[in-house]
Amino acid sequence: MTLMQIILSVVLVVLAASVLLVLYRFIKGPSLPDRVTAFDLITTIVIAIIAVFSILWESTHFIDVAVVLSLIAFLGSMSFAFYLTKRRK
Repeated sequence: MTLMQIILSVVLVVLAASVLLVLYRFIKGPSLPDRVTAFDLITTIVIAIIAVFSILWESTHFIDVAVVLSLIAFLGSMSFAFYLTKRRK
């Protein structure tokens, strides 16, 4: 195992732990914006995990998946922000 593979394995463990912590915030709440922010952070961490796996497996195909997922997450965040601004009026 090379040094790069060891470092990327440690990064994957840290990202998995952070997903668990953010998942707690997603379940606990207390408000809807907190849950949406936690969900957006989970998708960002999943994108990072996909990028790390892409480096580990030396395949660029997963980068396309990460880009599509980031676009979907961005649209979801903007939709929620639009909903919140319309709801307050």
